[in-house]
Amino acid sequence: MVVQKTDDIDGSEANETVTFAVDGVTYEIDLTAGHAAELRTAVEPYTKAARRVGGVARRATVAAVKAAKNYDPKAVRAWAGSRHIEIPARGRIPAAVVEQYRAAGN
Repeated sequence: MVVQKTDDIDGSEANETVTFAVDGVTYEIDLTAGHAAELRTAVEPYTKAARRVGGVARRATVAAVKAAKNYDPKAVRAWAGSRHIEIPARGRIPAAVVEQYRAAGN
């Protein structure tokens, strides 16, 4: 199984998922590096003037997320797919599936 993100703006291959919130509603969008930079540049005047409510001070890198989870999501998805275990194509992997993956010696 290969999971590929698609840029929600132009349909090209996305590099990252950006999360943002407006009026109490949180959004996620898959973007190329260029579109992500455009979004950040567009909201920068507002974020500089705003008060921080929560969240992390730095963007998490893929390596940091993998280290914190202590597993490779791509590997877990491939393992689950080869065993016909249904999991979402994107987003969080259920803890029970990760436990099965680890119990299998991975």
